[in-house]
Amino acid sequence: MTIAGDRAEAIRQVHRIEPNVVLLDLGLPPDPGGVTEGLTTLSEILSLTPVTKVIILTGDDNYASAVKSIAQRAYDFHQKPADPQMLALLVDRAYHMNALELENRRLQNHNQNMPLTGIITASPQILKICRTIEKIATSDITSLVLGAGGTGKELCEHALRELSPRANHSFVAINCAAIPGNLLESELFGYEKVLLPVQ
Repeated sequence: MTIAGDRAEAIRQVHRIEPNVVLLDLGLPPDPGGVTEGLTTLSEILSLTPVTKVIILTGDDNYASAVKSIAQRAYDFHQKPADPQMLALLVDRAYHMNALELENRRLQNHNQNMPLTGIITASPQILKICRTIEKIATSDITSLVLGAGGTGKELCEHALRELSPRANHSFVAINCAAIPGNLLESELFGYEKVLLPVQ
């Protein structure tokens, strides 16, 4: 834990350690009775480290300023005198939210490096399949994707469609195992009633 007594020191510490959670008193020197210095500090902290969760501490008569700080993207506020248990709960929750956001950002960056949308892999065999999908997606040929249950056939089919000229058309997944064999052809391709001549 690091403590700063004024805005300049707080900003130096934020530069140095990039904290996950900050407790910020709105009444900072040189104007401990006002809120201008605190709101300016809040703005500077969030411009330096947007993912930092800033919890505002404010006096009973500064409720409007606390609400203003929330509008400026503060995470939460707590009125003084501080209740240690409530403040600890707010800090724990802020740490948890910060961790979730960082994990979400990490996963998004990871997915951007993946070969195809929806397919997460480092396996050379799957990467080879992805390259094959990229090659055949632009052609106008019928493709058949085979594999055991749960191996990601539908993910491959979605990726194939997204890269193809048919990307804007509908995609309908059908579980062929759920359709009786004698109905499968008519369900997929329709049927035409044929009248046979009577002999």
